[in-house]
Amino acid sequence: MTKEKLEKYFQITEKALIKAKKAIIKGKEKYAKEIIEMVENYLSDARHFQKNNDFINAFAAINYSHGWLDSGVRLDIFNVKDSRLFTIK
Repeated sequence: MTKEKLEKYFQITEKALIKAKKAIIKGKEKYAKEIIEMVENYLSDARHFQKNNDFINAFAAINYSHGWLDSGVRLDIFNVKDSRLFTIK
């Protein structure tokens, strides 16, 4: 895992988070809030690991973060259509 590759994953996940926050399905706000909180927590953890040159744990945390976003999409909490940023149906 290189610093450049890790930064690419940060950019993808951060871009996906911005899109998800704008695409919350009405009535699912409570669930979206929980997911977004987990995404932001794992992103923060990933940045912490990255800062400490622990790229393996940074990569793991960023993948958990993005996994939370994908689960929100699959559970119809976020209405997104971008297959480059999300695993969509």
